[in-house]
Amino acid sequence: MTDETTPDLPLIWLPYTQMKDAPAPLVAQRTEGTRIHLEDGRVLVDGIASWWTACHGYNHPHIRARLTTQLDLMPHVMLGGLVHEPVRELSTRLASLLPGDLDHCFYTDSGSVAVEVAMKMAIQYWINRGVTGRTKLLSFRDGYHGDTLATMSVCDPEEGMHSLFAGVFPEQVIADLPRDEAGLDSLDDLLSRRGYQIAAIIVEPLVQGAGGMIFHAPEVLVRLRELADRHDVLLILDEIFTGFGRTGTMFACEQAGIVPDIITLSKALTGGTIALAATVARRHVFEAFLSDAPGAALMHGPTFMANALACTAACASLDLFAREPRLAQIAALSSGLKSGLEPCRALPGVRDVRVLGAIGVVELDQIEDMTRLKAALIALGVWVRPYRTILYLTPAFTITPEDLSLLTGAVTQVIRDGAFRKIA
Repeated sequence: MTDETTPDLPLIWLPYTQMKDAPAPLVAQRTEGTRIHLEDGRVLVDGIASWWTACHGYNHPHIRARLTTQLDLMPHVMLGGLVHEPVRELSTRLASLLPGDLDHCFYTDSGSVAVEVAMKMAIQYWINRGVTGRTKLLSFRDGYHGDTLATMSVCDPEEGMHSLFAGVFPEQVIADLPRDEAGLDSLDDLLSRRGYQIAAIIVEPLVQGAGGMIFHAPEVLVRLRELADRHDVLLILDEIFTGFGRTGTMFACEQAGIVPDIITLSKALTGGTIALAATVARRHVFEAFLSDAPGAALMHGPTFMANALACTAACASLDLFAREPRLAQIAALSSGLKSGLEPCRALPGVRDVRVLGAIGVVELDQIEDMTRLKAALIALGVWVRPYRTILYLTPAFTITPEDLSLLTGAVTQVIRDGAFRKIA
């Protein structure tokens, strides 16, 4: 039986897509470096590294070699009562890379679930310490932390993807991200009034990604850390997008010189090969779960938690960060994004152009015809996925200057041609 409303689509429910009138998706046949080879023979330069994951480019031989060896040994074994060398290696290496005493790693297989676990940790932290009533998270407008039910509750409540579920998930405390002294005073006052309800503050450091690639200064994070300490609440940094070099440092929090109580990692963790996520807690958070009472344990355990292949891929990715000049490449990439996208600033319909690390953003006044815009980009040989009013580039750190110029040139051309507007 087939779905007659989408005769050109396979029997796959695509993400973020109205399936009734969705155009047929492109069929990817293979990947190589920063290129996607399609079944019909076309080749696209990937401008977003498969949702920011393929930071070293596709099919890196070192990651592939380590995966091949691990596949022969053991692709997976349950973590319940067992451990294995890849998870021991990865945990040791993450603890050595992360700031401060972020050294207890809990593994899941998606960013949303990593945030769910962080929320669960934060709430149970207070329960285990005998503190009642701290059951809410404080998050920020324009924030995004995932599509599962609990994570939707800490996303922007007005954001279109999740507004249908208002009233379904628990009500959290949503505030404006404080960008000046008035905003900080307002947040300080909110925490003074409602801190007794709040288990943790959660924020995307430096960049609110899916909310519109909105940047904020490292000083904002410094003040959030100060406020969290003043009001005795935990601080969770969601580095699923920003971690592993995307903002110019290995982790975004390094630019603020702060240590969160809990950090979430995914996306580029395995270099874009296999799903893996980590929720890493500081020692004092972990120790709140140590008890003679069995019920004080963290009762969570995904079936494929710390999958051996995925942990191996993550270790191989960390090898590349250690052996190859990734941060220098990111700095050069950042410079190329700035020079390549700057001409857009003078074009009609452009509201802003901004770059941070390996993130380049052109914000438009509006995108009237998203389908036309995406088709125009593909016709120019690039794979870029604009959303809302944003055309953004987050390519692999290993992209060549030639391919980067192709990407920035394509973005500039579609804006100059008005491909984001409806044809009258």
